[in-house]
Amino acid sequence: MTPSLRPLALALLAITATAHAQDSRITQVKVYPGSATIERVARAKAGDRTLTFACLPAGLDVQSLQVTANASVRLGETTALTEARDLSPRCAAHPLDGRIRALEEQKDALLAEHESLGLVTGYLKGVAGGRDTRPAVDAKQLTGMADAVRRTGQDALAKQRQLVRQQADLDRQLAPLVAERARARGASGQVVSVTVTLATPADADVTLRYQVAGPTWSPAYRALLDTPTRQVRLERQALVAQSTGEDWAGVKLVLSTGQPRRETAGRVPTPWQVGIAQPPREELMKRRSMPMAAMAPAPAIMAEAAADQSFEVATVDTAFATEFDVPQPIDVASSGQRVAIALGQHVDTARLAVRTSPRLDPSAFLVADLPVPAGVWPAGPMQLYRDGAYVGQGRWNTAEGERLTLSFGRDERVRVTAEPERDSLGTGGFAGGRTERRVSRAYVVENRHTTPIAVQVLDAAPVSVDDQVRITSTFSPQPAELAWNKLPGVAMWTLDLNAGQSVRVAADHVIGHPKDTRLSDR
Repeated sequence: MTPSLRPLALALLAITATAHAQDSRITQVKVYPGSATIERVARAKAGDRTLTFACLPAGLDVQSLQVTANASVRLGETTALTEARDLSPRCAAHPLDGRIRALEEQKDALLAEHESLGLVTGYLKGVAGGRDTRPAVDAKQLTGMADAVRRTGQDALAKQRQLVRQQADLDRQLAPLVAERARARGASGQVVSVTVTLATPADADVTLRYQVAGPTWSPAYRALLDTPTRQVRLERQALVAQSTGEDWAGVKLVLSTGQPRRETAGRVPTPWQVGIAQPPREELMKRRSMPMAAMAPAPAIMAEAAADQSFEVATVDTAFATEFDVPQPIDVASSGQRVAIALGQHVDTARLAVRTSPRLDPSAFLVADLPVPAGVWPAGPMQLYRDGAYVGQGRWNTAEGERLTLSFGRDERVRVTAEPERDSLGTGGFAGGRTERRVSRAYVVENRHTTPIAVQVLDAAPVSVDDQVRITSTFSPQPAELAWNKLPGVAMWTLDLNAGQSVRVAADHVIGHPKDTRLSDR
């Protein structure tokens, strides 16, 4: 080989040993609240020198790029290039381009026919308006010509209207296709290509992982109560949404409660220096002479976001987070639309009761009390159903205690009446040196069901926060709790009422304090 041809041969050899923009596919996505880790796999052929993952979203975090392969593949440096989508023929093309082009060509043909008919109708209008300069015709020819003009004009106008309707129909077909193509291409108009230098003696898979901000998942729950059996079925779901610019089609999905994009270290205290304050003028001069210290930037905190078949989702508790491994392939389009995924269910028998707070609202609500299910159940909205009927929406929060209380709407068959409150002032103590305020409250609860029920009546009793204020409370009957839900002074009566039975609960409170003081009543 001559020396002049040797560089060209080497260049051709390098080209043949390079895999340009090999097709890659998304195999797994791990979604966090506010971000996601994408895993892509591409096939490298034996002898390839480079491997390119093309058409990646512009919002990926370049610092998070990770490339792995089996032991037979030697990996070199990794480079990332951001470019306009239109400058990359591979990324600019879209599967919908052919359908869109065919519809646009049909529109062009209809428009050309519409314009040609416009020439015909324009000519006929000129004849009817007397702008035709041809010699006049006799009466016999005029009748035939008028009839021909009428028929021709009628056909032309009818055809024009038909073409307008056909164009409108094509526009309706084009609009969603164009919108879907624009959505798939992303709003930024840019793509990222990641090129990996490698050496492999045989065909092998190369995996690329990267993080993108924006995708999120949030828990959602449904609680279904069957009052005859007192069973509550808790269903948990995950709502997944993303708008990264690339669709997730048939991917393995993992949902994690971790947040890798939050700060990685906590703040530390600064030295607490105590000294003698200098005179204002000397302090000002000292500050002016001191160099300005650069302030360390505060760590950025990522904002936390948003089937006919039954699938069992595996829950994995890691050292620092809980992951939900969805077994079936999932499709999540890059449109921001939320996709609901079932994460499992739990069935338990609850204690049912009718709860009321008559002083605040003379209404009764059916509540179900049951143990908190095992496992991790993040807080989220909950839809509530009673005997198959939707009653409203609450919020799931298992961090409040060991037991879970769910409210399933009003019980219209329980009547609650609050008697008029009595509030009076008097004196007491030695020589009448104290003021005493007496407050009396009473409530009547009536069971209009045909079966027995359990009733819970809640009311607040005064609690002293000052040694000069003395409180004496008398209840009838005695409440089951005087600090319900760990709230001091919140009394709860627990009563069992037979069908048609009513009960009266009462509380008398005496609040005493020195005459020369004024109460702070909250």
